[in-house]
Amino acid sequence: MIIDLPEKRYYSIGEVAKAFDVNTSLIRFWEKEFDVLKPKKNAKGNRKFTPEDVKNLKLIYHLVKERGFTLDGAKIHLKEEKKKTLDNFEIISKLEGVKQQLIKLKEQL
Repeated sequence: MIIDLPEKRYYSIGEVAKAFDVNTSLIRFWEKEFDVLKPKKNAKGNRKFTPEDVKNLKLIYHLVKERGFTLDGAKIHLKEEKKKTLDNFEIISKLEGVKQQLIKLKEQL
């Protein structure tokens, strides 16, 4: 899944939810369930996600939505095999990016 977010220090929960095409309530729920997500909160309680949080959200989204893990299964998988999962996820992301570029080139011909 390719996420289109501008280069910023912090993203609002609305921007993140729109990029992942999910409801903001799902992002808030995942924040409670997964310890790796630690968005900053301002005085009003608005969540601001860092690029590192977005990267972790991509990994969680990949495990839960694309690979079909349960929440408990995704938590266990992240704790036990985080390095291996992260390496595989980065390879998949790069290959999807290359695929998108090739599709654009094909359409231009």
